[in-house]
Amino acid sequence: MAGKANRRGFGHVRRLPSKRLQASYVGPDLQRHSAPHTFETRLDADAWLASEHRLISAGTWSPPKVRQAAAAVETFQAYSAAWLVDRDLKPQTRAHYQSLLDRQLLPTLGPLPVRAITPATVRSWYALTGPDRPTTRAHAYSLLRAILATAVTDELIPANPCHIRGAGSAKRKVEIEPATLDELEALTLAMPAKYRLLILLAAWCALRFGELTELRRKDIDLKRSAIKVRRAVAWVDSKPVIGAPKSDAGARDVAIPPHLVPLIRQHLADHAGLSLVFPSPTGQHLTTSTLYASYWPARRKAGRPDLRFHDLRHTGAVLAASTGATLAELMARLGHSTPAAAMRYQHAAKGRDSEIAAALSEIANRRSDRKPQVSGV
Repeated sequence: MAGKANRRGFGHVRRLPSKRLQASYVGPDLQRHSAPHTFETRLDADAWLASEHRLISAGTWSPPKVRQAAAAVETFQAYSAAWLVDRDLKPQTRAHYQSLLDRQLLPTLGPLPVRAITPATVRSWYALTGPDRPTTRAHAYSLLRAILATAVTDELIPANPCHIRGAGSAKRKVEIEPATLDELEALTLAMPAKYRLLILLAAWCALRFGELTELRRKDIDLKRSAIKVRRAVAWVDSKPVIGAPKSDAGARDVAIPPHLVPLIRQHLADHAGLSLVFPSPTGQHLTTSTLYASYWPARRKAGRPDLRFHDLRHTGAVLAASTGATLAELMARLGHSTPAAAMRYQHAAKGRDSEIAAALSEIANRRSDRKPQVSGV
C-alpha cells in the first residue's frame, strides 16, 4: 500500500547526524520518495508529508523529483497565465492584470523560468520599466509580487524575490484640486441639459462614473431622498459589463442633498430613459468618450481644463468632510472599504448620512449673494 502507515499516520521522519530532519514516504509507484530538502522542525516535515498525501488523495500526484524538474523549467509566462485563470476576479480587474502582463511583465520576464527570477532580476526589470509612468509601474510590480508569492506557496521558489521598498505604491505627481462652488456651477451650466444632473451627482453625492451610468429609475428613492447604489458598469474590450460596485462597501444608500431633489425630478421627467437615468443618445450605457465630447469643452469654459471627471468625486468628499463628517462616515458615503480602515475607524452611525446630505444643501443655500440656479449649485 502506498505510504505505509506507522504511528504518525503517513510517511516517515528521521533525524540526520546534522540534527536536521528528513521526510520520506512510499508513493503510489511503490517507491520511496524523499523531500527535496531537509527540515529544521518536525512541524515543517509533517507539513510537507501532509501536502504530498493530499496530492495522492486527489489523484494529482507525481514523483517529487519530476515536479521539481518541471518547476525548474516552467516559465513565468506559463505560470502567470495559470495564475490568472485560477483567480476569481471582476472582468475589468482581469483585463487590467492581463494588460499589465502583456505590456509590462512578459516582454522581459516571460521567457525566464520562475526559479531564475532573482532579486537582482526584479531590480533590473523595475529600473527599466516605465519610469515615466509610476502608477502603471507600481501596479505591475504589485502584480509580479502577488504572482511570485503564490509561487512560494506552490514551492516553486523558496522565497519571493520582490524586495523593493515602496515599489508597489506611486506618489501622485500633482495633487488633486477640488472644484470650487463657482467652478462647479460654471461647469454644470456649460454642459448640455441632459448631463447636468450627472455632474451634480458626481460632485454632491460623490458617485463613480460606472455607478452613475448604471443608475436606473428604480435606484432613486425620492421619498427617502436616497440613491441605492447596487451595481456599476465597466467597459471591457469595448463591451459593457455590469457587476457589483468597485469596493466591498460600494453597495450602499447615499442620501441626496435636499437641494438636488427637484432637479432629479425634472431630469427624470425630461431626460432619463425608460430604465437608465443617464442613457447614451442610442439609449444604451453612456461611455466616457460620449460624455467627454461635452465635458472637456465645459471644463475649459469653467476655467478648469485640468479637472478630470473623477475629480468631481474628490470634490464631493471634500464638501462632505467640510460638514464635519467623521472619516468613518465619509467612508460609508463614498463606498470605501479596506481592512486597515475597518480596524482603525468605527462604523458610521445610522442616520448621519442624511444629516451630512442636509448639511451639503446648507453649503449650497448659504450663498445668499446669488439667486437659486437651475444648476443646483
